[in-house]
Amino acid sequence: MKFFPMILSLALLHTYAQPRTTEKDTKSTTSDTVQINNFIVKESLLKNNKIVIIACNTQEKPLENIRGTFMFTVNGFKQDLTLHDGVAVLPQQIDQSTFIYLKHENEINTRGKLYYLIKNENGIKPIKISWWLFIATPLALICIGSIFRRFIVIAIVLIISLFIFNSTNGLNVSTLLDTLFDGLRSIS
Repeated sequence: MKFFPMILSLALLHTYAQPRTTEKDTKSTTSDTVQINNFIVKESLLKNNKIVIIACNTQEKPLENIRGTFMFTVNGFKQDLTLHDGVAVLPQQIDQSTFIYLKHENEINTRGKLYYLIKNENGIKPIKISWWLFIATPLALICIGSIFRRFIVIAIVLIISLFIFNSTNGLNVSTLLDTLFDGLRSIS
């Protein structure tokens, strides 16, 4: 009972302490009040070799009410992206097919996604790569190699060629581990 007055005063202080808002904060939704829990990547409508990040809900339907500046990590580099109507254009142009790892951190959770951007004469086609693919592919090759002894050398060559392909297209070991850990976190 000694601590009851102190707990009550802290609760009242927390309840009635309001941050100062400016007129600008009340006119539009900002990143301080809205969180992005999911996003998708598409090619820019202008076809200018750029991609856009679209804030969406869990069913991947765009959320057009999100405006403000949000911090994203793009291939390990932190970058402030300004969303207008739920859409932000990544300023870098895509010159060739490459991997891109995007991560957004909220107060509640961290959402990271890995995409392979296929660039051809028709534009850019983003393909989302699931984290379990990085576990399933080498395991399947090892299982096939161990079941059929003749294919063990072929399985090892395929695993090495996958590693070389990934590393030459911008997917390094740290990005691979980040993708795996984000996927494992999403399970629990």
